[in-house]
Amino acid sequence: MRSAWMLLACCCVVLSAMEGLSRDFCLQNLNSSVKPGFPKTIKTNDPGVLKAARHTVERFNNCTNDIFLFKESHVNRALVQIVKGLKYMLDMEIGRTTCKKTSHASLDDCDFQTNRTLTQTFCCYSEVWVVPWLHKFSVPVLLCH
Repeated sequence: MRSAWMLLACCCVVLSAMEGLSRDFCLQNLNSSVKPGFPKTIKTNDPGVLKAARHTVERFNNCTNDIFLFKESHVNRALVQIVKGLKYMLDMEIGRTTCKKTSHASLDDCDFQTNRTLTQTFCCYSEVWVVPWLHKFSVPVLLCH
């Protein structure tokens, strides 16, 4: 066991010299609960999460017969998993906007409905697969209620 710690210490010294890693890196618990390939919680305002949320809404808009576009209103929870790219798992809310599908407006320029009879919100779970080096996005799972 002592030789394993010595090896770890030597590796940390070498990596610190080469990469300028912080001392905290070398003190990390080797038995942490985070395992490679397992989903990890990520901040809901992360740029990757926001792009995944937008792709979710675009898929939703393509699958509905509603005359208005929907837009992401809030991401409640986000997980990311590294598997042949990135797999984002999102719990989010989407709402109906004032933009009609026929106008092909950018969602960034669309405001949410304020008319009470037209207001509609859905809670959705989606999985978005992203392969950044191929600029490829897909939404294989989209469940809204």
